[in-house]
Amino acid sequence: MRKKTSTTNCTDNSKANNKVTGNWGEAIAAEELIKKGYSILHRNWKWGTAEVDIIAQHKQFLIFIEVKTRSTAKYGYPERAVNKAKQQQYIRVAKGYIEKEKWKLDVRFDVISIIKLGEQRFELEHIKDAFFPYS
Repeated sequence: MRKKTSTTNCTDNSKANNKVTGNWGEAIAAEELIKKGYSILHRNWKWGTAEVDIIAQHKQFLIFIEVKTRSTAKYGYPERAVNKAKQQQYIRVAKGYIEKEKWKLDVRFDVISIIKLGEQRFELEHIKDAFFPYS
């Protein structure tokens, strides 16, 4: 179920490019995660040429989070853009991070989908266990 909330950080600028919209969405996602008790370990963490939007910890889980933000749902919900190639990229980055940090507990892959609704409104859905590593 989608959650409607607001923030003072949102401005409705129809000419904003994808990068600006993406950065705004990542900031909103991080704020929402912190409110829920998550610890943000990294934002835009790179492994080779790949990148993870947010790496967080919540309880015993290390969570790799892809944030997808759109200024409209006209072409479908943002989470639908997390295709198999993007999932494989996240799994590769996660393996690198886990090896580097010697992480021993549970790992999860989430997607946060955000749609801007206006000047100070957005719709956010946090999809836990959005995908799983496959062999």
